[in-house]
Amino acid sequence: MNAIEARKQELENCRPEPTLDRETIDEFWNDLLAEDEEQPLDVSITPEDTPYPGMKVSKVSYMSYGETTINAWYIQPAGDTENTGDRPCVVTFPGYTGDRGYPERYAHFLLLGYTVLAVDVRGQLGETGNLLPQEHGIVRGWITQGMLEKEESYYVALAIDTVRAIETAAQLPGVDPARIAITGASQGGGIALLAGALSSRVAAVAADIPNLCRLDFGVLNSTSSLTEIAEYLKRYPEHLERVLENLAFFDIVNLAHRFTVPVLMSVGWKDTVCMPETIYAAYNRIESPKEIMDYPFSGHEVSEFQCRQTALFFQEHLGS
Repeated sequence: MNAIEARKQELENCRPEPTLDRETIDEFWNDLLAEDEEQPLDVSITPEDTPYPGMKVSKVSYMSYGETTINAWYIQPAGDTENTGDRPCVVTFPGYTGDRGYPERYAHFLLLGYTVLAVDVRGQLGETGNLLPQEHGIVRGWITQGMLEKEESYYVALAIDTVRAIETAAQLPGVDPARIAITGASQGGGIALLAGALSSRVAAVAADIPNLCRLDFGVLNSTSSLTEIAEYLKRYPEHLERVLENLAFFDIVNLAHRFTVPVLMSVGWKDTVCMPETIYAAYNRIESPKEIMDYPFSGHEVSEFQCRQTALFFQEHLGS
């Protein structure tokens, strides 16, 4: 056995125990999701100009957690009418500190014949604000906001934003609500996994180098966004157990039993942001149809090869 084979075997055996029991996590999310279903989406659709004749673009907004309006692009292949109603839709979220960008970023999905709902993450670089109350100080960035109370935390708002994005996609003209997939990388990959665990509408999940996996290990070792939590705990060590208990509700390791749809994941073995020990910890516990793409010589990045694997995965599970 060579070194690469040995490392693969090590990762395949990476299966830490959940840090939260199924009954507790299911009760929390089922109650929260049932409450959220009672809240109106207030979807707004406004046509947008684009220099590209191959696409039709609209700006979409919907109401989400804490009365925050979330903004997105809805992108259709040109020539679609509002009554087609039969195209798959790919929902996307950006990486940490990013935004949804320009609509042409998603042209490869239109080439597959799909529509796209490209969503901003609240408070970050896009056009979406964040109206969550702030009861205590936070470290630079966003993810330590409300961290001491999970019901008021940034992560719970992000999760509800994600579920409501899927519900919004299902209402858009030209979308087949039975063929909605979600994808993203890093933060976007973690969000995609959250959607797979929490939304009954998701038909397939493609999560590249995802975060939100094995969060306790990540807080201890990651070199990126989770350092914000580490810095907070450095200042307030007395909150360690409380913070870890709250994070457990958003950890894909603990949510893995909720997956029922196909999942594609990718992992870079040299990634110090979303480390393979975190991604495999979640992947190994998912029991729905799944596949993971290993990149032993890649860091925190998504290659063109992997983008093509995602396209093939969606063709298999969404059709055309």
